[in-house]
Amino acid sequence: MGSFEDQLRAFQVKTERKLTQVGRKVALELFRRVIYKTPVDSGRARANWQVTIGAQASGTVEFDDTNGGATMSRATAASAGFKAGDTIYLTNNLPYIRRLEEGYSQQAPAGMVALTVQEFAQVVNQISVEVSRQ
Repeated sequence: MGSFEDQLRAFQVKTERKLTQVGRKVALELFRRVIYKTPVDSGRARANWQVTIGAQASGTVEFDDTNGGATMSRATAASAGFKAGDTIYLTNNLPYIRRLEEGYSQQAPAGMVALTVQEFAQVVNQISVEVSRQ
């Protein structure tokens, strides 16, 4: 069966794997919600959501993404390196993103980030249950 130390190590590895999985899934679901709540005119605001690990993104991206698919693909790829204990960021450096968050667009009169933050506990609970069943 293995020593007690082996059992503890196996538990640690399994726990870290599950925490990483929950953290990555929660982050991606929250990012997905923010990205798809972002109002679309040209698609520039939606395209400028940038996911990074360890430090916030600087600068902006120079393309448009009206449907959000490319932005989500970039977010998924960027989050692949996330591990339990890391800090993962969703950043949008466009000068007018704050105005959009404050309801400037009729497409998102209540913003994007604030609404998603209100959904945080629900997302964590749902994903934690899913991962614990695996």
